[in-house]
Amino acid sequence: MFNWIEEAKKLNIDLSAEQIEQFDRYEALILEWNHHKINLTAVTDPIEIRRRHFLDSLTCMAVLGSPEQPMKRLIDVGTGGGFPGLPLKIVYPSWPITLVDSVTKKTNFLQLVVDELGLSDVTVVSDRAETIGQKKSYRERFDWAVARSVAEMRILAEYLLPLVRVGGRVLAQKGENAPQEIEGAYKAISLLGGEMKNVREVQLAGHVYKHHLVVLDKVATTPAKYPRQPGKPRKRPLG
Repeated sequence: MFNWIEEAKKLNIDLSAEQIEQFDRYEALILEWNHHKINLTAVTDPIEIRRRHFLDSLTCMAVLGSPEQPMKRLIDVGTGGGFPGLPLKIVYPSWPITLVDSVTKKTNFLQLVVDELGLSDVTVVSDRAETIGQKKSYRERFDWAVARSVAEMRILAEYLLPLVRVGGRVLAQKGENAPQEIEGAYKAISLLGGEMKNVREVQLAGHVYKHHLVVLDKVATTPAKYPRQPGKPRKRPLG
């Protein structure tokens, strides 16, 4: 039987008893809300929640580094049910983390999870990426901006790079098509002040297809006109 705790250990992630308890409570809340209140995820099997949401989110640690390193500010855009941001908060408890989603019902759920799990320094924001990217309180304030399954790379670069300080990084969790997306996104990434850092392949236990962790460096200030108005990045991707 699939044991996600043992699979995490294979990725050099050793969860404490308190962290495992937090993940158990988080899973219970996902199942409860998914059944009674809002469709947080199409994944409803507990084993697949652990594999495709918890374990997949924690693969980000391969590029984020050790939880013992100095505090980093991280923002998760289009977080949905909290992925990868909330699992990362559990394993990086000292990091201030901001969770962003445009659907209020989802952000209400996220705030409940934060309260139920006793997590501190978590900000939940109900807004669009294009809007917060133009706000002084968020623009170029973060060490890391992350996203999973939100948009293709040209669009995602416009969502995330404006939020990261020069010297910070973007982490995009992508699927099998990552190399092709990256190939078409170089111009957009450069225009927004970014530069390709690296791509790391990830193979989850029980999954045939490989995932990719795409890392961008923020090397220059993003021009003030980006991100553009809500909806424009998707309608007219840069590049």
